[in-house]
Amino acid sequence: MATTTGRRITAALALATLSCGAMAAFGTTASQAAETKTVAWGACPTQAEGEPARDGRQQCATVKVPLNYDDADGTKIDVSISRISTAKPGKRRGVLVLNPGGPALAGLDLPGQIAPTLPTSVLESYDLVGFDPRGVGHSTPQSCGLADPNLTSMFPYPAADGSITKNVELARSVAAKCASSASGKNLKYFTTANTARDLDQVRKALGEKKISYWGQSYGTYLGAVYASLFAGHTDRVILEGNVDPTKVWAEQYSLWGKGMQDRFADLAPGAAKTYLALVDRLDRKPAKVPGTQIAVTGAIVRSLTYGLLLHNETLPLVPQVWVAAQHLADGALTAADAKVLQQVSAPQPAAPGVPADNQATMALALTCGDAEWSDDVDEYAAKTAADRKAFPLTGGMPANVWPCAFWKDSPIEDPIEVTDDGPRNVLILQNRRDNATPWEGGLGLKKALGQRAQFVGVDNGGHYVYNAGSKCADRATVDFLTTGRLSSDRVDCTDVP
Repeated sequence: MATTTGRRITAALALATLSCGAMAAFGTTASQAAETKTVAWGACPTQAEGEPARDGRQQCATVKVPLNYDDADGTKIDVSISRISTAKPGKRRGVLVLNPGGPALAGLDLPGQIAPTLPTSVLESYDLVGFDPRGVGHSTPQSCGLADPNLTSMFPYPAADGSITKNVELARSVAAKCASSASGKNLKYFTTANTARDLDQVRKALGEKKISYWGQSYGTYLGAVYASLFAGHTDRVILEGNVDPTKVWAEQYSLWGKGMQDRFADLAPGAAKTYLALVDRLDRKPAKVPGTQIAVTGAIVRSLTYGLLLHNETLPLVPQVWVAAQHLADGALTAADAKVLQQVSAPQPAAPGVPADNQATMALALTCGDAEWSDDVDEYAAKTAADRKAFPLTGGMPANVWPCAFWKDSPIEDPIEVTDDGPRNVLILQNRRDNATPWEGGLGLKKALGQRAQFVGVDNGGHYVYNAGSKCADRATVDFLTTGRLSSDRVDCTDVP
């Protein structure tokens, strides 16, 4: 799944649904505007330092939603939403709600980031809507008070000898920290299912009978859950870089080993051998950065590599990072090496009012709150050892223990079942060599949705499908948004070099 690391790298480089058949002519019908609008649009919250400039057309608002939907009249929390009104009178179909995934990435500025990639035919049909999901960004942000706010620092890479003892210790301490934090008593309500319910409250506040939705990465799971809970309120749904809804979350993470193996095929021959030798060396002896207390470990190089592999445009940086880390370990770091390492690892400040550990906290809340995790340490040790052997590029991390194994609260409900019950109005976009949400996840989502979805598979690497080099996939996306047409159950795009 996408992480802060992936988004940071992208930004640093210049930035990680309707019934069958063709639809009627564009235009808002009485049935599509049956809800009463309650949104008061105004200025948007201050951005984090270093974020790309916000689109000047963007407006923001707040929608109040229940913290606990079983107590709808109880405590309310804020969900921050945004809008760029691009639709034209007489051509407007409705709103296209956007989510960047994560888990727990803020999406308030996503409309302005996506708008330049969309043709006039789409922009004239939809107003673009973004939002920070509950608990994230400016939507009643949550915090465990974690000393290290970086989500990837919690990726549980075993020790050089395969031991998971320190992973277990870290998982226990993080779970305990979250349980004792000010947010601890309410984190159980910050789930994907409740986020989907929030999305329907947003729909009502916008005065729309139906919404179209475009979710990336984790956002595909959110979209699939929304389309299951509120099938009658979905117009056109695009799911890009997909989560298998039957595998949340431990089994979905277990796909990362295969995903990384597939993605390495896009690097130079012999890259895997070079990489494995480097991370093994740094596992055994981390390399201290001169003049600091920072040491580059094998886990850090793995996390940086993972983030860079999310985008084809950052692939050239991968060997540069490895060379820099190698030189650092040799005691021969150059100014150019230092610049590369700084470029890919410079911390991204949080927006004013948002805790530094917000994404890490909310990623854990979602992953631990959506589904039950095993607490059997011996089971994790055995699975990690097997995974290290099967997929050495990820070193056993995907099968290892997370804080969810020791989470204070059990999930408040079972995962929402995603089925083929509903209109045929979902377009699934999936790259064959996606290291974050692997090909198998996309196939699993298609199987779950059945006749509701068309699967567009692309012979490409990286985490993103649209506007990433495949004209075939781009055409399918634009055609679906503008006409509602879904052709066969599966389309294979092979036009990416």
